[in-house]
Amino acid sequence: MTDARIEHLVTSGQFTLDGGHWDVDNNVWIVGDDREAIVIDAAHDADAIAEALGDRRLLAIVCTHAHNDHIDAAPALAERTGATIWLHPDDLPLWKQTHPDRLPDNRLADGQVIEVAGTELTVLHTPGHAPGAVCLHAPGLGTVFTGDTLFQGGPGATGRSYSHFPTIIDSIRDRLLVLPPETVVRTGHGESTTIGAEAPHLDAWIARGH
Repeated sequence: MTDARIEHLVTSGQFTLDGGHWDVDNNVWIVGDDREAIVIDAAHDADAIAEALGDRRLLAIVCTHAHNDHIDAAPALAERTGATIWLHPDDLPLWKQTHPDRLPDNRLADGQVIEVAGTELTVLHTPGHAPGAVCLHAPGLGTVFTGDTLFQGGPGATGRSYSHFPTIIDSIRDRLLVLPPETVVRTGHGESTTIGAEAPHLDAWIARGH
């Protein structure tokens, strides 16, 4: 039995890549109980995230990928809370664009299990949007945190550096759409959806991508 719950806040800032700048709203997810928690994607506003955490112990800051809008507040939040930052090593080149002088503390690996408040989140390496993109599947909570790999309505963007459309399609088909259809998909931006709602559209996404 787990006491873990999912909390959500939206922070605002800019996404910067390949010389472009875009205003964005990011979903920040907190998983934990009254004593401890993890943060998934420390975006833009360390103060707001710390306020949402309150006096809970922050075990880890888990990065779904290293685009600046998902990691820009991670070092400040880590310094404030003593938490460690976790990133898949394939995204280190992207990370260094934002934080050249502060590396992540630990490496995420496919199949790794992160435990918090009696629940388990399994790391799924899902490259495509970024080489080291990961999703976090929490079957006990009936959810998967997909970062920018899968959204309501389709795959994450693949039109910029370090991204690849066929790879993200493979990741979604082989790692995400095999999850139970009732699994709630909690995304990096925008509204949540379910695996069952998105699965029927795979062929259309492939056709659109070509």
